[in-house]
Amino acid sequence: MSEHVSGVGVKAFRCISRAVVGVALIALLSACNFGDQWFATWYAAPQNYNVSFPNNIVPPPPPITIANQSVRQIVHTSRGGNQARIKLSNLLGTEPVMFAAVRVARSTGSGSIDLSTDQPVRFSGATSVTLAPGEERWSDGVDLRVPTQSDLAISVYVPDSAPVVTAHSIGKQTNYIAAGNQVNAAAMSSPTTIDSYFWLSGVDVSPIPLLPQADASAARAASDAAALAADDVKVLVAFGDSITDSYGSTTNANHRWPNLFDDRVQAAGKFVGKASVVNAGIAGNRWLNDGVGPSGQSRFARDVLGVSGVSHVIILLGINDIGIGKLYAPQNVSADQIIAAIQTAIAQAKAQRIRVYLATLLPYGGAAYYDATGEAKRQAVNAFVRSAPNVDGVIDFDKAMQDPSDPTRMLAAYDSGDHLHPNDLGNQAMADAVSLTVLKR
Repeated sequence: MSEHVSGVGVKAFRCISRAVVGVALIALLSACNFGDQWFATWYAAPQNYNVSFPNNIVPPPPPITIANQSVRQIVHTSRGGNQARIKLSNLLGTEPVMFAAVRVARSTGSGSIDLSTDQPVRFSGATSVTLAPGEERWSDGVDLRVPTQSDLAISVYVPDSAPVVTAHSIGKQTNYIAAGNQVNAAAMSSPTTIDSYFWLSGVDVSPIPLLPQADASAARAASDAAALAADDVKVLVAFGDSITDSYGSTTNANHRWPNLFDDRVQAAGKFVGKASVVNAGIAGNRWLNDGVGPSGQSRFARDVLGVSGVSHVIILLGINDIGIGKLYAPQNVSADQIIAAIQTAIAQAKAQRIRVYLATLLPYGGAAYYDATGEAKRQAVNAFVRSAPNVDGVIDFDKAMQDPSDPTRMLAAYDSGDHLHPNDLGNQAMADAVSLTVLKR
């Protein structure tokens, strides 16, 4: 047995020896807080709901306040596990937010849940939690088997008035808001719908098996196996803007290109091995300026390096730096500035031994912010991407998506209609352009 595995076993034994004899194995293992038992199965990068494009290029959305209401949010997992934990975030908020109740269950569609799977979510043992401004918090582990590529419903009850600030605006998923505390309702009464995520930024799973009870030696063996299993799961983060957030895809269909790539990953079985694919795109995001989401430079450490179990990243970001710079001159940036930001991200990822894949910027001829100067910048960035040193590979979305008769434009069959965002067929073409070998190691 390796020193790493035996060390985890010793930690489990010491922790369990202090616990009350006869407590369920999962409770014991959760209390030990193994650092490597968790890996990401779903992610939504936090952004400020109330901030839009500079100079009101696109007006901000109408403000929302949640007060004595329940919010039920549906997430589509990648690889499954035997426990789950939930990350709530008040990262960008300016006031505390109290969650009086949080629950998780398997979704049965249209906002309904399977009550037989419904579980309370605790934070340091408590069923309520208050997040201070700037605070994010992981829950305790929940004893819930999460199938691969399944839908979970996470319901929170907010009793006091709380303005929505920390959110993920382009969810491409119908979520639900209802009056009062309805977190454990099979189906909420008279809900309104949204397609954003509020305060919810991550779901991790653990491979620890669910056993009713065990002595210390059995607990140690189970924890050793779980640590090995979690270490063996590869986690790929797709980092980008609205093209990765998949603004042009069909709501509730999970046709974002990272989802469609995950379909291929999970179907590949032993060829790829155990892997999870999560999405860290933010629509409107840029490398060099805050706005719709913190800048790529400022959020890379949190939204890539900070993702549980991250081992691989695909980086596709920069077209908004080019296009918004055309529409708003004070934030005009050069290709060299974009390239420098990409180089910094590569260095940060490599310092943590993460495999880095760069993607070329898609053709955008005909888009509202297209011009010849911007196209020259796109070509310069893509030339760097195709020859970048110290990366593990290049994904040429530009070639995969362009119209052969006019390479500055997206192929019409892939175009959602705005000449910038791919439709479902385009998202599938992007997913197909990513070789499964990126996850071989």
